[in-house]
Amino acid sequence: MAARSAPSCHLRLEWVYGYRGHQCRNNLYYTAAKEIVYFVAGVGVVYSPREHRQKFYRGHSDDIISLALHPERVLVATGQVGKEPYICVWDSYTVQTISILKDVHTHGIACLAFDLDGQRLVSVGLDSKNAVCVWDWKRGKMLSMAPGHTDRIFDISWDLYQPNKLVSCGVKHIKFWSLCGNALTPKRGVFGKTGDLQTILCLACARDELTYSGALNGDIYVWKGINLIRTIQGAHTAGIFSMNACEEGFATGGRDGCIRLWDLTFKPITVIDLRETDQGYKGLSVRSVCWRGDHILVGTQDSEIFEIVVHERNKPFLIMQGHCEGELWALAIHPTKPLAVTGSDDRSVRIWSLVDHALIARCNMEEPIRCAAVNVDGIHLALGMKDGSFTVLRVRDMTEVVHIKDRKEAIHELKYSPDGTYLAVGCNDSSVDIYGVAQRYKKFGECVGSLSFITHLDWSSDSRYLQTNDGNGKRLFYRMPGGKEVTNKDEIKGVHWASWTCVSGLEVNGIWPKYSDINDINSVDGNYIGQVLVTADDYGIIKLFRYPCLRKGAKFKKYIGHSAHVTNVRWSHDYQWVISIGGADHSVFQWKFITERKLKDTLHIAPQESLADSNSDESDSDLSDVPELDSEIEQETQLTYRRQVYKEDLPQLKEQCKEKQKSGTSKRREWAPGNSIRLHFVHGYRGYDCRSNLFYTQIGEIVYHVAAVGVIYNRQQNTQRFYLGHDDDILCLALHPLKDYVATGQVGRDPSIHIWDTETIKPLSILKGYHQYGVCAVDFSADGKRLASVGIDDGHTIVLWDWKKGEKLSIARGSKDKIFVVKMNPYVPDKLITAGIKHMKFWRRAGGGLIGRKGYIGTLGKNDTMMCAVYGWTEEMAFSGTSTGDVCIWRDVFLVKTVKAHDGPVFSMHALEKGFVTGGKDGVVALWDDSFERCLKTYAIKRAALAPGSKGLLLEDNPSIRAISLGHGHILVGTKNGEILEVDKSGPVTLLVQGHMEGEVWGLATHPYLPICATVSDDKTLRIWDLSPSHCMLAVRKLKKGGRCCCFSPDGKALAVGLNDGSFLMANADTLEDLVSFHHRKDIISDIRFSPGSGKYLAVASHDSFIDIYNVMSSKRVGICKGATSYITHIDWDIRGKLLQVNTGAKEQLFFEAPRGKKQTIPSVEVEKIGWASWTSVLGLCCEGIWPVIGEVTDVTASCLTSDKMILATGDDLGFVKLFRYPAKGKFGKFKRYVAHSTHVTNVRWTYDDSMLVTLGGADMSLMVWTNEMEGYREKRPCDSEESDIDSEEDGGYDSDVTRENEISYTIRALSTNIRPMFGIKPHLQQKEPSVDERGSRPPVSRAPPQPEKLQTNNVGKKKRPIEDLVLELVFGYRGRDCRNNVHYLNDGDDIIYHAASVGILHNVATGTQSFYQEHNDDILCLTVNQHPRFINIVATGQVGDSADMSATAPSIHIWDAMNKQTLSILRCYHSKGVCSVSFSATGKLLLSVGLDPEHTITIWRWQEGAKIASRAGHNQRIFVAEFRPDSDSQFVSVGVKHVKFWTLAGRALLSKKGLLSTLEDARMQTMLAVAFGANNLTFTGTISGDVCVWKDHILCRIVARAHNGPVFAMYTTLRDGLIVTGGKERPSKEGGAVKLWDQELRRCRAFRLETGQVTDCVRSVCRGKGKILVGTRNAEIIEVGEKNAACNILVNGHVDGPIWGLATHPSRDFFLSAAEDGTVRLWDIADKKMLNKVNLGHAARTVCYSPEGDMVAIGMKNGEFIILLVSSLKIWGKKRDRRCAIHDIRFSPDCRFLAVGSSENSVDFYDLTLGPTLNRISYCKDIPSFVIQMDFSADSRYLQICSHFLHS
Repeated sequence: MAARSAPSCHLRLEWVYGYRGHQCRNNLYYTAAKEIVYFVAGVGVVYSPREHRQKFYRGHSDDIISLALHPERVLVATGQVGKEPYICVWDSYTVQTISILKDVHTHGIACLAFDLDGQRLVSVGLDSKNAVCVWDWKRGKMLSMAPGHTDRIFDISWDLYQPNKLVSCGVKHIKFWSLCGNALTPKRGVFGKTGDLQTILCLACARDELTYSGALNGDIYVWKGINLIRTIQGAHTAGIFSMNACEEGFATGGRDGCIRLWDLTFKPITVIDLRETDQGYKGLSVRSVCWRGDHILVGTQDSEIFEIVVHERNKPFLIMQGHCEGELWALAIHPTKPLAVTGSDDRSVRIWSLVDHALIARCNMEEPIRCAAVNVDGIHLALGMKDGSFTVLRVRDMTEVVHIKDRKEAIHELKYSPDGTYLAVGCNDSSVDIYGVAQRYKKFGECVGSLSFITHLDWSSDSRYLQTNDGNGKRLFYRMPGGKEVTNKDEIKGVHWASWTCVSGLEVNGIWPKYSDINDINSVDGNYIGQVLVTADDYGIIKLFRYPCLRKGAKFKKYIGHSAHVTNVRWSHDYQWVISIGGADHSVFQWKFITERKLKDTLHIAPQESLADSNSDESDSDLSDVPELDSEIEQETQLTYRRQVYKEDLPQLKEQCKEKQKSGTSKRREWAPGNSIRLHFVHGYRGYDCRSNLFYTQIGEIVYHVAAVGVIYNRQQNTQRFYLGHDDDILCLALHPLKDYVATGQVGRDPSIHIWDTETIKPLSILKGYHQYGVCAVDFSADGKRLASVGIDDGHTIVLWDWKKGEKLSIARGSKDKIFVVKMNPYVPDKLITAGIKHMKFWRRAGGGLIGRKGYIGTLGKNDTMMCAVYGWTEEMAFSGTSTGDVCIWRDVFLVKTVKAHDGPVFSMHALEKGFVTGGKDGVVALWDDSFERCLKTYAIKRAALAPGSKGLLLEDNPSIRAISLGHGHILVGTKNGEILEVDKSGPVTLLVQGHMEGEVWGLATHPYLPICATVSDDKTLRIWDLSPSHCMLAVRKLKKGGRCCCFSPDGKALAVGLNDGSFLMANADTLEDLVSFHHRKDIISDIRFSPGSGKYLAVASHDSFIDIYNVMSSKRVGICKGATSYITHIDWDIRGKLLQVNTGAKEQLFFEAPRGKKQTIPSVEVEKIGWASWTSVLGLCCEGIWPVIGEVTDVTASCLTSDKMILATGDDLGFVKLFRYPAKGKFGKFKRYVAHSTHVTNVRWTYDDSMLVTLGGADMSLMVWTNEMEGYREKRPCDSEESDIDSEEDGGYDSDVTRENEISYTIRALSTNIRPMFGIKPHLQQKEPSVDERGSRPPVSRAPPQPEKLQTNNVGKKKRPIEDLVLELVFGYRGRDCRNNVHYLNDGDDIIYHAASVGILHNVATGTQSFYQEHNDDILCLTVNQHPRFINIVATGQVGDSADMSATAPSIHIWDAMNKQTLSILRCYHSKGVCSVSFSATGKLLLSVGLDPEHTITIWRWQEGAKIASRAGHNQRIFVAEFRPDSDSQFVSVGVKHVKFWTLAGRALLSKKGLLSTLEDARMQTMLAVAFGANNLTFTGTISGDVCVWKDHILCRIVARAHNGPVFAMYTTLRDGLIVTGGKERPSKEGGAVKLWDQELRRCRAFRLETGQVTDCVRSVCRGKGKILVGTRNAEIIEVGEKNAACNILVNGHVDGPIWGLATHPSRDFFLSAAEDGTVRLWDIADKKMLNKVNLGHAARTVCYSPEGDMVAIGMKNGEFIILLVSSLKIWGKKRDRRCAIHDIRFSPDCRFLAVGSSENSVDFYDLTLGPTLNRISYCKDIPSFVIQMDFSADSRYLQICSHFLHS
């Protein structure tokens, strides 16, 4: 049937009637070309009033709800609704997409605004947090994001007069934002008393920090900064919806229907009341205004657009109308004129002229209208109403003919009969009534067959029959006019229907998808003449089908534009147009119908460029016009790369299993073995499911991939080098245009792409985060800067990367079927093509998205599967190879011609300077000229052509070719069979590399005395490989079945092979000819072994759970071993050839006696003592340790013991090869682990002399040869293995300070409640209902400034002196107790910088003056100084914060200038809890931060832009410090609890290596506290035990023992001379000191003592300037130590611990006292800025007070004691303890007679001081409701005022 292809005609959108005024505002503007831009439904419209012409932007997939105009007024940004809404920036002139911004917002995009120069765009989401997001829209990149507000935001605008400032407004709020770094920080507008707190609907920014905003009550609020300064009352009488600023001033429009114009200072100019004009009406509401010169545009709630010329303001011109709110369902077409009639729930009926594109008549009815029909003579118009009535009007003047109400439910469909005599009226109560037209609509009959509401009606041409559809999808027929149901189908057969609008019926079967029974198609209309059918559905899609279409799932063309359901669709009377109407978007679309004939003339109608395909994917239901897929491709599409367990899952799995493991690790475990292995050679190439993955590098080496290894093969030396950065199958490979870098993509849950250097084999960048399951295609751009990749997720996502930065530039969904290739356009870096199953698409980048256009095939070809593609000699030309052997030639997106190139699929294609080369399944390489006109030469890959130097044998002639590359005078060919061949231009073929073909490889045996091995595979071949330097395949033999095992006889002459059908054979090991074969079993033979010595017996194990023992000489079966409950996996003989050890699938370890096969029971202790000829068992005590922690998830599949019985090699299901010491007793042994195989390793074998290990990969079909490197040999090169699963349990010591710091939980002060429990209500909050905003906001005590309340201003009297601001002048204190490396020199040692509380402090050493950085809103935890000369005096500080939601209370890092305290950047981070370490890189451009979150995330920032480059979980325990190497921008080291890691930044990825201890005996991983650096990649880390570890790269090379006696907390590397300062915790002694200065290698040192008088000094921070060392201590002192004279100068003092509660000022001098829980009282001099004295009390102090003369001091203690000191001598005058609980306040009476002591025992005690130091209590107050906080004496000493915790005095 023809329905298998889509119709060849086409619809083009010609006009849209309507404008979206409801629920939107500010969406109507003049462009630079004086056109008008607005939107309706899902379409952006550009309307030219001069030409009365519309252009359409159709890049959205759902309703557009927001619009912004670029300042240059050409570009437009629009935002849509939807689950994953996006923003499009498009050109209003060409209506092409410029950029797509996506993947951030959810629900929808409520507002948009461009900044002054149009570089940035801000958007507001409709999600619950109303997220505000700032974009660099050209790059499609999000710069910053923050939660906007808890309620809706209505408008947002950039302040055009101040950079980086924005204002947003909405429900009951206005917010002023500043953008710094990546942080958007809001300040709420303060309404104060000037105006009511209310909803703000729109705003405009002006000069001098002025902002004008329109409020819900019609006032205009004027803001200066964040404060409301005045209101313009009654500007409008109702809400102001729109405000527009232009050169002349401001225009506002409101709900009252008025437009007001204001000058630049907001003085009124004029008012235009639209309700009073000709076109106006009551209830007109303005939603949008735009004032440009002398024109004003106005958009209304009811979908009208007015244009007003200012000097004729009483004559507005109505330029666009549409239906208002309410669903639009009724549509009728005039039978003879180009008119359409629509009727809607807004109760209006409108007549539109399709030629003039205008509304020509309108009439308002009493009821909502649901359907309409025009009689054949065009005189009567019938309207069906929602209330069950219908009305007939005269079309001429819209006067009523009749109004009839016979039904109670809505009339959904009515139609006049073709002869004009009857009207059929279908109602929702499932009946159809028939009325006579000439009889003044008298009722003639009734059709009652339906059981559900009537949806569609059609008359027969002779007016004798009526067919109906109802809501159940039933189709019924009635005889007219009586309405009797026709049940006899034959009667209906010949009936010709006058119209076809029914959705069910044979002729329209094809409009329904194949397997669906849904009724989401609302309307159909058939065009008999053009043989097309148009349908409208619930998804906003209009489709064209061929008519009739009989089979379900017909092909169609689809058109989008309507947003929600399209309710009705009709052809115009002459079939020139299609009219469609939208329900919810109440718009009318007029489509021009372009027939096939016209299509040919207008080929410029390229495929619709949009994000949804126009030639739909879904319609590929009947594939009969597409040839069957080639078997090879079919196989490939079936491949799934999903894994049960991905390598990424291992850390979590290990954590889950750790608990179990704790119990099993009681025995002290062995160390990992001393030997290591190194990958030496890999036999194999991945050709069976990959293509174009083989290239020549710059220097003529060959790069390709197999398993998880990138291989660089040198064909002269026959050696290989390996890139081992991947941990799972590599699926694709691309070469950089300079041929020195390679990109490879792998399988994984979050798969990565590695870009690496073929010379150094180091990764340059790692890209991940946007694909799932795997990456199947990659390609570099011609300039090498970009990379395109395709994933194997369901949507085959395409991503475009800037790979050096590791940034995603753009992303799009590719296709639902597999994509095989992606190719970037060599001429235009923004274009690319993808090819795949029935898929050829041409893409161009648009900001963060890609726009795809399907290749347009036309009549030239079929929609074929493309296997390869290349670009030609211009940017338009592209060539693709198909699965049928053709080459398609494309110009732009059009197929120009096809050329037959191969028999079977064309798998590979390569462009040369003057032509092309192709390769196909037919095994032929063809060279073509540059236009594919003629084939210049072909090469067949045949055995006969093999050159003598080949490294192997061709398995078959003409293997399928999967990759071709040219260079160095040769053609390089990769085949499906895993061979790599080099074809000389003259014809001979050299085989370079080969591996097994498709099918798992399991069988492996090494020769007893030669360096060769044998393998047997499911590909039905047995192969012999040379392991010596020639590395080639020596022999191959085809088998009748695949095999699973093989074994050499002890003399090496025979080779036994077990096959999959239960048979096995013995072959001559040299010729591979059969000696003998047996077939005794049905299932797979899984292992086969000759007995040792003479090889008398052969044991053959099968999956039938039996082992047969054969006598080799007599070829007879002599015994059968029975008793296994599951299939046999491994067998081994003992040395005497008398005993067999067996493993089974049920994890049994069994023993049988040979040759009879009797089962033996041997105690596990004895098993060790037996001498085994081989050990390949994976069970038993000796190898208990080889099972990993996650043993339930993964199996150890193979093992092999060296002949010296020292090292056991194992292979497992996750592709790891591991080495253990033998015997591996005790659970979870230590090991070395190597990744090269991708999935399960099926077999491992040592060669006869243990010099090599051979491993087999099951699914990756590769044979890997590893060299065994003995202990001692390995000093030369660092070992590349990973440490074991479990860190050693032995801890490296304990220190109270470290433990404390590790366990500290930082309370976020912005959220923390008071330390004392609160009761009652604070006085100023009493009798006041909390407002809505305050209820859900915050806990009672907050560090943040309080939310402004209307109440606060009321109590300030008018006459009072205004309160002056407090200015911070001095801070006493330094945070040393739990921070480190936070004191630094600036300005050559003149100043020091440090932090305390939430301020950064710059302290001048000479004068003691301080200046402060006060932008943090919570405790600062870390500080660092940028060392690069470009960034002089730049400081970064990190603070505590709560959840990482990017709001103002999230943890943040501030980068600021220490001298002028300017904030340069704020980085809000995802480190929940806080930032504990920061460090700048060598160039100063990057910043590293470490979080306190449970993963201890490490993040790298480009701080100037506020851009996060990379982030990764650091360690599962606390990281204390992470620092960049002083000479690097990519390498850094992190240290923490039992942790040191060496990190590299590659692109966006952070790669880490654990520090390796294994070289030094007895070295243990200790807790590391500090880090410093030396030349030649040396790193020094300070440990908890006082040692310093010295690392070369990531390997421990020596230990400086006891560098300090206690933990080494701080280390500092001096950049100018490389000397290192260390600081630790130790007791001062003659030779030792807490600070030491070392040489560059940490070999010699000089110690400095800190003269602090403490028992132990604990240094937390060190820094070295010119001749001075700056030290910060745990005791909150900052000390400067001279290097020459070791003199100490204490610069800063502070309390050490605990809250400081006590504070008292001296009655007459500038002194004050402080008392803290560290047990000290300190006396401070404000004028001299220093501490004068301190007294150690031995107990925590809580309060302190001076006597009125200042000669005595009273101190109240936490334990209930109080003390009185004499100030002069600091001697105790008296002390007393009458209470057990803390003393909260203590006061002398003004006459100095009494002392009042208030405690937390709810009492105040009085003491008479005149009685002397005995301090007897004379009385006390009781009945205080709670504990005492504050007390005050009256001036005459007779009364005492008490403040208790109930907040009552």
